[in-house]
Amino acid sequence: MSVEQAPRGAPEARPAATVMLLRSAEREGGAGLEVLLMRRVRSMGFAPGAHVFPGGGVDERDADGDLPWTGPSPREWAGTLGTDVRTARALVCAAVRETFEETGVLLADRPGRAEGEPITLDTSTEEWERDRLGLIDRSRSFTEVLARRGLVLRSEWLRAWSRWITPRTEPKRFDTWFFVAEPPPGQVPRDVGGEADAIRWTDPAAVPAAWEAGRLPMLPPTLFSCAQLAACRTLAGVRRVQRDIVPFEPDVREIDGHLWVVAPDGSRYPLPRPKKTS
Repeated sequence: MSVEQAPRGAPEARPAATVMLLRSAEREGGAGLEVLLMRRVRSMGFAPGAHVFPGGGVDERDADGDLPWTGPSPREWAGTLGTDVRTARALVCAAVRETFEETGVLLADRPGRAEGEPITLDTSTEEWERDRLGLIDRSRSFTEVLARRGLVLRSEWLRAWSRWITPRTEPKRFDTWFFVAEPPPGQVPRDVGGEADAIRWTDPAAVPAAWEAGRLPMLPPTLFSCAQLAACRTLAGVRRVQRDIVPFEPDVREIDGHLWVVAPDGSRYPLPRPKKTS
């Protein structure tokens, strides 16, 4: 299910999805914004110890046409994401599935719930935990997990944000679509272990300084995304901003002793140099 062909000699970029979970936070002077970050365990082959958003690679079963679904259709998502319909369905499913696998937050609901009626889905039970682990080891499909409970994936709870492609010089590459979402009422992200050894709600405006000081190691897409969220200031600001989803393949270079992300059109964006920690 590749949507980006690598040149000869470069590994193909694997389709992936990641979700920036957001919540409001009261700050001096008014409402603020927080994003959920996860720290990858240091034994991981890709980005060990880095702070990331929940997400991961697309599974073939994510394209299942029988997946119960509400909100914008896969065809509408294809127009938004710039893909074919099958890939769009798989990306949205992967975004919701991976978020549940890695945080316990499930962007799904029972169909026909009246507007204003409280959402009572509790994904912290033992039965839900068995399903979560079954999704991770691929012994269960997401379609099966939702359909058995009479639930539907709520694609309207997701919003597309950006698309980043790992540079061609890297040995392991991903073509990743970024989404934003808010945890449904009553659902709280949990530290469920696995690929991450810690989770934290973080003010995105504080991320660049923490990155530069070496307290929050992360890859450029995460750093840039946090800066973009910080510019929105609040959840309302995130909801209002207009986003065009175009592929961006960064090229990180050292120029005159400083790190820059160089875009395909030649424009440059400075990156702070992280300090080494003892």
